Amino acid sequence: MPSVTITRSINAAIDVVFHTIADIEHFSKAIPQIVKIEILSDIKSGVGTRFRETRLMKGKEATTELEVTEFVENDRIRIVADSHGTVWDTIFTVKSLPEATELTLFMEARAHKLLAKLMNPIVMGMIKKAIEGDMDAVKSYCEKAA
Repeated sequence: MPSVTITRSINAAIDVVFHTIADIEHFSKAIPQIVKIEILSDIKSGVGTRFRETRLMKGKEATTELEVTEFVENDRIRIVADSHGTVWDTIFTVKSLPEATELTLFMEARAHKLLAKLMNPIVMGMIKKAIEGDMDAVKSYCEKAA
């Protein structure tokens, strides 16, 4: 199972960082590649929130449905998507540091279709690069808000 872990130290309060990643509206404002968000559930925040995210990837729009499966205020949020034969399980955690917040993303790709099992190890480098861009964008957004 391919996985990736990325950490950023952000010069902003823990609640600013957490709400940027946990509030879908803020997250979509922080990430320039996200062009559209649609909330699919009656729940708008927290466990059970389902949403459709459309983002630009290599100049083309790609849409994915995601669900928040774990939510602990100012600690962690878990978001899961089943897309293209793979369950993408992402956990964001936040931790207070002296005068900063540590944001860590752990993503695991669990393929359940043969093509995905073959392709995921190949595309993980590209995915890691895209996620690093997302984390840099969140860092910049939070530091401007602070």
